[in-house]
Amino acid sequence: MKTIDALLAEGVNGKRVFVRADLNVPLADGTITDDGRIRAVLPTVKALADAGAKVVVASHLGRPKGAPDPAFSLRPAAERLGELLGAPVAFAEDTVGPAAHEAVDGLAPGQVAVIENLRFNAGETSKDDAERGEFADKLAALADVYVGDGFGAVHRKHASVFDLPAKLPHYAGHLIATEVGVLKKLTDDVKRPYAVVLGGAKVSDKLGVIDHLLEKADRILIGGGMAYTFLKAQGHEVGISLLQEDQIPAVKEYMERAEAKGVEFVLPVDVLVSPDFPDLKTKAPANPTTVAADAIPADQEGLDIGPETRKLYASKLADAATIFWNGPMGVFEHPDYAEGTKAVAQALLDTSAFTVVGGGDSAAAVRTLGFDENAFGHISTGGGASLEYLEGKTLPGLAALEN
Repeated sequence: MKTIDALLAEGVNGKRVFVRADLNVPLADGTITDDGRIRAVLPTVKALADAGAKVVVASHLGRPKGAPDPAFSLRPAAERLGELLGAPVAFAEDTVGPAAHEAVDGLAPGQVAVIENLRFNAGETSKDDAERGEFADKLAALADVYVGDGFGAVHRKHASVFDLPAKLPHYAGHLIATEVGVLKKLTDDVKRPYAVVLGGAKVSDKLGVIDHLLEKADRILIGGGMAYTFLKAQGHEVGISLLQEDQIPAVKEYMERAEAKGVEFVLPVDVLVSPDFPDLKTKAPANPTTVAADAIPADQEGLDIGPETRKLYASKLADAATIFWNGPMGVFEHPDYAEGTKAVAQALLDTSAFTVVGGGDSAAAVRTLGFDENAFGHISTGGGASLEYLEGKTLPGLAALEN
């Protein structure tokens, strides 16, 4: 895979460089609540602009249905990119139409433009190769060179990720090169003990990575909503907690395999419960109760790991040499259920391990809860992409850059 370093050595002055970024930031009433993904692509955009490229940044945001939708406009992301660069960023109100061509044609060397949400065009996500290819041709007309730097999208076989690199000289940006290097340390060159912390809502989202990590990890710690399916599989009452009953047979099989392989599976020993889900808008006091993990009342919902589990998990991470964490331990958006996620983040910082926070909600939690993200070994920008890489899957966007 050729990287941006090779491109910069070849020279980009005056060239139109298409940067496929991941600006899929969370928005609340049009305001960005976490700009981590924008900041992650800054090194690539700035390096190209400083070298005199005409930089064309493209991304998706949300899941519009192949047509323009103001709720998913990239304008707020373009404005924030300009603030972070400290320079004006042009914004085109379409993807491949007159506005996009006008914005790109108006760039001087060293200037940057952002085109509108790629998913406003049905060709971006089409399963039809010809339709995707046609859209990729239109995108290719905007550029001379392609740089892939949207790691959060490389597991998608989309036009701007998979088809477009084949139509232009292509390189990996700084972010993708870094992400791939980090993930290799979690798969090919692992320092042990290797501990994995998995949380989040659904166990079904993590089954593939658990399956693969049973061959790699020494310990797997489970939290978040997915923990209740594991507890149910052990025969415990989980009340009205989040539960994927159809996944219980798979969970039982994984726990049996882990025991046979000597991989330690660690589940919560106590949890915070409440009869009601907390109000995340007002963050009104929720007054949870702490109960043993095998004594959840039938009318209560588990919403965070308890204090004894926090101590247990910290002890299981203390001697690790490598730690991968993906998924919060509870409803961290509410202060009454944030302590479990805080405790895991702090446990990572208290070790001398190489620590990787695996994107998505985990990365948002680190920032929301006030941790210095530079204190971690690496914070990934691609939760789904990271997990699929760790599952051993071929990621279309990476395959396209390697070709």
